[in-house]
Amino acid sequence: MTEQAKVNLLGFSYAEMEAFCLDIGEKKFRAQQLLKWIHHHQVDDFEQMTDLGKAFRAKLAEVAEIRAPIVLQENISRDGTRKWVLQVDGGGAVETVFIPDGRRGTLCVSSQVGCSVDCSFCSTGKQGFQRDLSSAEIIGQVWLASKTFGPRRNLGEHPVTNVVMMGMGEPLLNYDNVVRAMRIMKDDLGYGISKRRITLSTSGVVPMIDRLSQDLDVSLAISLHAPNDALRDVLVPLNRKYPLEELLAACQRYSDGVEHRHKSITMEYVMLKGVNDQPEHARQLVKLLRNRMPIKLNLIPFNPFPHSGYERPAKPDVLAFHKYLNDNGLMTTIRTTRGDDIDAACGQLVGEVMDRTRRAERWQQTVFLRTGAGDAHNAPQQ
Repeated sequence: MTEQAKVNLLGFSYAEMEAFCLDIGEKKFRAQQLLKWIHHHQVDDFEQMTDLGKAFRAKLAEVAEIRAPIVLQENISRDGTRKWVLQVDGGGAVETVFIPDGRRGTLCVSSQVGCSVDCSFCSTGKQGFQRDLSSAEIIGQVWLASKTFGPRRNLGEHPVTNVVMMGMGEPLLNYDNVVRAMRIMKDDLGYGISKRRITLSTSGVVPMIDRLSQDLDVSLAISLHAPNDALRDVLVPLNRKYPLEELLAACQRYSDGVEHRHKSITMEYVMLKGVNDQPEHARQLVKLLRNRMPIKLNLIPFNPFPHSGYERPAKPDVLAFHKYLNDNGLMTTIRTTRGDDIDAACGQLVGEVMDRTRRAERWQQTVFLRTGAGDAHNAPQQ
């Protein structure tokens, strides 16, 4: 078997690892040993798996590998946030961000090289779309972050306490690979992360929200960003296919179906100066969201990137918007901007995308026309 044909065990679930062991003539219990070495100890060399027999290790080396994305660059922000730029197969690169906050460590994980949804205020979307990440490439981001901080001594001790599928890409448009990876995150033989501490963020792929409610119980976040369909059609183009009432109905079904005690749906709302931050927008949000399923609204002041065409609102305007929503019955928080000095904040992730959609090329042409030839070099380069 050639090197290229080796099976990458990094993205295997418990059931898949058992089947693999049986296929190569080993007992099923070997799956548990392999998973612990891979995910509890971040070992990628079979020779280091000392409780496995030499013959078994030799067999594994012939047919399998444990291969995570390659770290191209690691940056650490002044606030402790870390960003990794990771090379994946096919020539692309994605970005992963770790945000420490006391005893909590949140890892923001990417699901696609680029993004197939072109939200107008998001730097990732301007890069276009290359491909979906495999389950090994998704869980590999958790594996690499864990390896950075060293092996844990027990299941309850782990620097990555929370995972948010909020990095590059639309997770529900890479459904099977994302769900496989999240199952490994939850499994005690994987990372043992509570379902309440794994959050999937979507721009609103309604059929996949319904499917997720049947397949996996994790926390759900919605990239809302507008209080009406006309504005959301501009900011989140997917809204033209799945408008707000359809989206909120799917959220209600998801909330009704989850088993854990906290059934609230998080609504993410990037605040754009003069676009969606006015008093009438706050009033429309209250009318849209109040008296539905339990909702937590998360306000995110816009994180600028070159030639976006948007600005961050003034702090007093954000605070007034926040106060109005809370005073009128919507539980609302303001997200603290983290890692913006290393372009690791929400909406700033770009990676390296070999764009199949030519979206990045079209956007650069728009920037060229808007700013003039002298500034065109500041647009994202491929």
